[in-house]
Amino acid sequence: MPVPTEELKLEIVNAATGQTLGTRAAPSTDVALVVRDFPDDGPSPEQWHLTPVPAAPGGAPDDHVYVIRNAVGGKVLDTSAVAERGVRQGNAAAGKKSQQWHVVAVEGEAGRYFIEDASDGAVLDLAEPGADDTRIVLREYDDGAKSQRWRFVPAEPERTADLVLRWAPLDHWNSRRSWRLNRAPALRPVPDAAPSFSDVLRVLDRFGSDRAAGGWKSAGAVPLPGGQAGRWAGIGARFLADTTGAGPVDIVGLDPAKGALTSTARGDGTFDDERVLHPSAPAPKPADLWTLADTTGDGRPDIVVLAADGVRVSARDEGGTFTPTGTQPVLKAFGHGAQAGGWRVDRHPRFLVDTTGDGRLDLVGCHDDGVWLSLQDEEGTFAPLADEPVLRAFGAGEDAGGWLLDRHPRFLVDTTGDGRLDLVGCHDDGVWLSLRDEEGAFAEPLYILDDFGVEQGWGSVDEHPRFLLGIVGGGAPDIVGFGPEGVAVARGRGDGTFEPAKLVLNDFGHAQGWTGRKHLRLLADVTGDGNPDIVGFGDEGVWVAHNLGDGRFEQARLVCRGFGYADDAGAWRVDRHPRFLADVTGDGRLDVVGFGGPGVHVARNLFRRFRTR
Repeated sequence: MPVPTEELKLEIVNAATGQTLGTRAAPSTDVALVVRDFPDDGPSPEQWHLTPVPAAPGGAPDDHVYVIRNAVGGKVLDTSAVAERGVRQGNAAAGKKSQQWHVVAVEGEAGRYFIEDASDGAVLDLAEPGADDTRIVLREYDDGAKSQRWRFVPAEPERTADLVLRWAPLDHWNSRRSWRLNRAPALRPVPDAAPSFSDVLRVLDRFGSDRAAGGWKSAGAVPLPGGQAGRWAGIGARFLADTTGAGPVDIVGLDPAKGALTSTARGDGTFDDERVLHPSAPAPKPADLWTLADTTGDGRPDIVVLAADGVRVSARDEGGTFTPTGTQPVLKAFGHGAQAGGWRVDRHPRFLVDTTGDGRLDLVGCHDDGVWLSLQDEEGTFAPLADEPVLRAFGAGEDAGGWLLDRHPRFLVDTTGDGRLDLVGCHDDGVWLSLRDEEGAFAEPLYILDDFGVEQGWGSVDEHPRFLLGIVGGGAPDIVGFGPEGVAVARGRGDGTFEPAKLVLNDFGHAQGWTGRKHLRLLADVTGDGNPDIVGFGDEGVWVAHNLGDGRFEQARLVCRGFGYADDAGAWRVDRHPRFLADVTGDGRLDVVGFGGPGVHVARNLFRRFRTR
């Protein structure tokens, strides 16, 4: 787990015993510290803040030096005037070295830390490991001493929502029945939730998983959460895309027999009847991948298909019709057939992005042996692949790093502000970066951050989604991840490196009950302030943690009673019911759109129109 920010309350737990750091007395007293058990029916475990030590005048701040402060009494961990190197809590004093601590991650042990005295390097340990209520002491560092390892456990999130009361039957001894108001497990959005969404409405009786709504199911790959431009969708998938270039997004479904179907947005949150957008590509296969994107920068979307024989492109003409793909692909590469390279959906990520900043989308893929690139020229032609990969790294083969699609996310993003996309990936040991130079070549990868990797507890892409985007308007891209303990952020420095990761929100993580099997978690600007907010489709519905604009987020609030996993919220399932955030009205606000069993459902974003429900 990354080191938490000072706003979060934490329990500090000894990794060897599972006992919690605290006192035998009131939190406001000067007293020696111990580890102890806290029974469920007893007092609550004590909680602490990690407060960074301010930099000395003219000096640089040290991100790993903290004052550890009792969240209730305000006392801090101190080593002064304690016999036998014991540790106590006492009154805080500015600049006092005996109250300053290094927090050092244990190498190879996710979520374990040494808490080190900043003055002499001794670490927190137990006076009698295994004994109840044993004192906390300072000892010399011993790599084999399990009692010197500590965990930080964030407090439960302070979610905000209103309780729902329902009438419940009450049976009496004389066989009569009365009714009383009873607390229900359901929640409803709070009146001041920002943004606020409308009630969920079914706007189209098509594109659903029920037989009457078409019996849709994804036979191939499904779009990644969010369904943003440039993401690929497999046969049977449903997603949202602007098929006309007019603004509001339309519904697109990939039918194995008919091809790409669409229902055009009317601009009021509803959609026209289903029609064929583009017939099937020649000999469509379940492994074909589709997307809609403006590949040339002319303002009109194109249909791009990664087929068995390579890349096929269908451009939209001025009359609004998509041209046939032709008998030959525009590029005999990046396809799943042997003649096009044998690219596999479950092994080889492919990206359709503007890597050079010229307004035209290029194709980049990570195969077994490394990274392959096809640039698009001014005539709209994709260049044939070279004889060798542009970078022998970030590939699935052992010689290229052994990158696995379900464990090691990879991103193309401009980390330096030079207009060229660099390659960033999260491997087992942390984050790797390959910068792109002025000649368009990718440099040898550099290991830049020991976090967000499998060894730090980020087990899979589904369980722990990670994103690269700027969370502060106009800033460099940051790494944002939904980790084991909550939301972690590593701020980008603008030079291809990142600050150490910090836990910024005790929510949306595995510790708070969020799992990839049940819940979607996204980043999107739902308030219109230019900064992405955290959006989670949880058990009760849609939760939003508003971006405060400085790298922090508010506690989550329930903003929509729908699109959730629980029966009361619609019983939506990740593997059957795609959900997206997109503007379906053209008013500039992101709405919630979901493909449920009986059809398409929409909850409109009312944030700028109404601040209360």
